[in-house]
Amino acid sequence: MALKLILVRHAKSSWKNLEQADHERPLNKRGCASAEALGTWLRKQKMQPDQVLCSSAVRAQQTYELMGFALDAEVKEGLYHASADVMLRHLQGATGQKVMLVSHNPGISEFAERLARSLPSHDGFLDYPTGATTVFKFKTDTWDDLKFGSGKVKKFVVPRELV
Repeated sequence: MALKLILVRHAKSSWKNLEQADHERPLNKRGCASAEALGTWLRKQKMQPDQVLCSSAVRAQQTYELMGFALDAEVKEGLYHASADVMLRHLQGATGQKVMLVSHNPGISEFAERLARSLPSHDGFLDYPTGATTVFKFKTDTWDDLKFGSGKVKKFVVPRELV
């Protein structure tokens, strides 16, 4: 059986209040529209997660909530500005068949690149802009066995292609 990962960088956040702590920054108007569009796109791809691991940052949680899935996210403080290695450890503890992980750059772009067996030709993949989403497929039955370089990139999209 194959496992699937939906790897999402949070959508565009607001810098309106410069005194606000980074962790507390919400999405801006464009980010809200992008998150909704990503949710619609994922449902059309039949990629509804059965487990969600989400950074504790407000913008990451809002991104997931606006996607419109009924499943509650598992909010993880350790995914806030996590490195690729930390993200891998969180994912290795997952139990779902289709897991969504929502986090931040720079870690998430490195994580995506290191997971992929081969990189997609999309210009935005290595930059992993806000809202970037990759669907990976892994030939393994358990997340415990997940290794870098073992993921097949099935889909990659950035919100500007959807809205």
